[in-house]
Amino acid sequence: MIARMWKGRVPSSKANAYREFVNTRTIPNYQSLEGNVSIHRLEQPDGDSTTFITFSFWESLNVIREFIGDDINVAKYYPEDQDFLLEFEPTILHDDVVGRSQE
Repeated sequence: MIARMWKGRVPSSKANAYREFVNTRTIPNYQSLEGNVSIHRLEQPDGDSTTFITFSFWESLNVIREFIGDDINVAKYYPEDQDFLLEFEPTILHDDVVGRSQE
């Protein structure tokens, strides 16, 4: 399994609206893809900005390629992101999941 991590900052004044956008647009898109295992999101408010972190877990790198294309290190953005994000990180992190606790 592969973990894919993305980070983005929005003005704190837009954090609620961005969370709603993520919940209604991006998360359902990820979940609709064969090979997506799960998605976990974090938020870090810091004064005037809030950092959103998304961890998505995928069955393999090939599944991620089907989602993103050949260059899996490219971050996926949606047109609506222009209305929220303070900057656009060009790349994304991937790590092999080597262990997992059972619930």
